[in-house]
Amino acid sequence: MGQDFHLERQRAVLRDAEARGMLPALGAYARFSGPGWLTSALTLGAGSLGSSLYLGILAGVGMVWIQPYAMAMGVVMLGAISYVTLSIDESPFRAMNKHVNPLLGWSWLAAALVANVVWSMPQYGLTFAVMEQNLAPSWFGSEGWLGDGDGAKYAVSLAAFAACTAVAWSYGSGSAGVRWFDRLLKLVVAIIVLSFIGVVVRIATTGDGIEWGVVLAGVIPSPRNFTRPAVAFEPLLAAIGDTGTRTFWHDLIVSQQRDVMLGAGSAAVGVNMTYMLPTLLRTRGWGREFRRLELFDLATAMFLPFVIATGCVIVASAHQFHAQVPGGFGVDAQGEVVVPERFRGEYAGMMASRSSALAASRGDVPPPAAEEEQLAAMLVRRDASDLAQSLVTLFGGGEESDGRFVANVVFGVGVAGMTVSSIALMMLISGFIVCDATNAPIGGWRFRLGCLVPSIALLWPVVWQGATKAWLTVAASVVCASLLPIAYVAFLLLMNRRELMGAEMLVGWKRLVVNLLMCLAAASAIGAAISAVLKTSGWPGMGVVAGYLIVLLVVGAVRRTNQTRDAVRAKLVRGAAAESLT
Repeated sequence: MGQDFHLERQRAVLRDAEARGMLPALGAYARFSGPGWLTSALTLGAGSLGSSLYLGILAGVGMVWIQPYAMAMGVVMLGAISYVTLSIDESPFRAMNKHVNPLLGWSWLAAALVANVVWSMPQYGLTFAVMEQNLAPSWFGSEGWLGDGDGAKYAVSLAAFAACTAVAWSYGSGSAGVRWFDRLLKLVVAIIVLSFIGVVVRIATTGDGIEWGVVLAGVIPSPRNFTRPAVAFEPLLAAIGDTGTRTFWHDLIVSQQRDVMLGAGSAAVGVNMTYMLPTLLRTRGWGREFRRLELFDLATAMFLPFVIATGCVIVASAHQFHAQVPGGFGVDAQGEVVVPERFRGEYAGMMASRSSALAASRGDVPPPAAEEEQLAAMLVRRDASDLAQSLVTLFGGGEESDGRFVANVVFGVGVAGMTVSSIALMMLISGFIVCDATNAPIGGWRFRLGCLVPSIALLWPVVWQGATKAWLTVAASVVCASLLPIAYVAFLLLMNRRELMGAEMLVGWKRLVVNLLMCLAAASAIGAAISAVLKTSGWPGMGVVAGYLIVLLVVGAVRRTNQTRDAVRAKLVRGAAAESLT
């Protein structure tokens, strides 16, 4: 009763506001927006942070355009998904099974669940990292009283898991729980965005500041990012006399840029988000009259916070790290390169790869030139903590000053808000999936058990032992990128099913424009997925994809044959019944 009353009040306010003009309507939309804030809280997670951090390290502000473009494509698809959801009277999962292909529907659910588990791991890893290096270094880390071993990692992860479980379960407690959940996540998103804006404001008002013209130029998409290293690396590459050696470093940088671009694109909108949004809309009882509100919601509560927060991280990372050698590198009295301990493994790995590549192509391995050593030092992967620590002097202090405390808190709170909110939302999505798969109501024991499925990610210290924490988010992005086309293609087909959409199906120029935009978004997702599969598993992986597509086509053909047979049988039965009456 309370939910119905609240919904009817929303409808009445929206009708009245829309009748009075644009400004009153926008005010009502801002008042009732909610799903967009939750999708924003989900996408502003470890993946967005890690990808933005490395975009800044590798390309400076030259690839600022990646995040807005990826999110724009995501908003196009999420807008279409919301249109379909608000126009039909059944869940998209069941509509997909009935009107498109049951294998596609179940694949969508499975992909979203897998993405929740995969993505939860870097969230837990980065949560521990921010506690260890920013918010509670006296407790955790090599010098903390709890240490930095697996026990400390599990302690932090279990605490985050318990808090997120309580938050996720509150969503199933009725309309009051939904409103509480919305307000909490809006606050978290605001904290995240304001934290990173504070970082950029401090950079802009310190020292040489920020070249805003260069930042704005980076907003314009540039195809060169796919094939050429960032401009700052070109002088060092040109100084390498040996062509084969220069080619190795050129290809290494370009490969890393592509990986991070792919990770950034898939971190913007994941397959689990395509499942969460329609379920949020349905749990609120929203229908056709809420379609304009939801478009406003996606544009203001999802697109803008994401672009602002990730843009700030890229700008800060570029200012502090791009084409710069980390502190601690040097040359000893014997002329040998001194590498800080935390970077030794990766630095040695790049040099080993160089030796292997040159030995295979030319048979001999010349000693690395100074330019190569400098490039390798510039390319080592920094963590989120490196960015926080590099901000200490910007906040006015030395090693033990208030500046260090402020830098750690400002940056640490933003990162912690990202990771913990994402964990809670992925638990919520998993609960939704289990309920949809078993046709159970949200809020019961199946929902609560479903929320616990991503708890597998608590084993992250075992799975990702010893890896650089922020870089793991890029790897997770690559894996999840291969799953996104399942959702995009499915909803593109649903949008054009007349037997499903009926009178709500778009016609004329609107249908043409929407389909063109959806095809562009789907093509981008498919291209990213192909790149991800080839990168991680090569042609055998593409063979698995081809096998899946063949099975998908077979299931679709069998479904159409059965539907045709049932239609003919029903027609014959109706004919026989009519004859018996005459």
